[in-house]
Amino acid sequence: MAQITVSIGSNIERERHVRICLDALAETFGPLVISRVFESEPVGFEDGRNFYNLVVAFDSDRPVGELQAWCKRLEFANGRREGVPKFSPRTLDIDLLTVGDLTGRHDDVELPRGEILHHAFVLKPLAELLPEARHPLTARTYRAHWDAFETGQQRLWPVEFVWQGRGISAPD
Repeated sequence: MAQITVSIGSNIERERHVRICLDALAETFGPLVISRVFESEPVGFEDGRNFYNLVVAFDSDRPVGELQAWCKRLEFANGRREGVPKFSPRTLDIDLLTVGDLTGRHDDVELPRGEILHHAFVLKPLAELLPEARHPLTARTYRAHWDAFETGQQRLWPVEFVWQGRGISAPD
């Protein structure tokens, strides 16, 4: 079994789609470890709707291609459309960040995902969730990466979020 991390984002019916995603992940993969939910300003998007972002970890022995296909099926089942511009509003965006310590291209998926070290909305929740875990390429902890990260224009803040009757997130 490998520890899998995924990032989840939505800027259309954010609470609804994040809950749907968490429900599907728990039903399919079992127990989840969930970061706080962050609201973030869009990076590169012309539509100014803010996102909800979080990171989830779980264990699985499924191959990378199967995990990627599962994520894409859930996105499309929740209104994601093919052929839209990259920086368009999203009902649901699920990205594989890491699959254990795998590096390089596996089943046409590059691991670890490059966004980890470039986007606050990925690194901040990952660093809070797994602060002592090490990035598979740099061998530095996610906490160390976050401590050195220059947020610049990438503003984000934790928001209150309830899933399955329990608070998984609250503002500072």
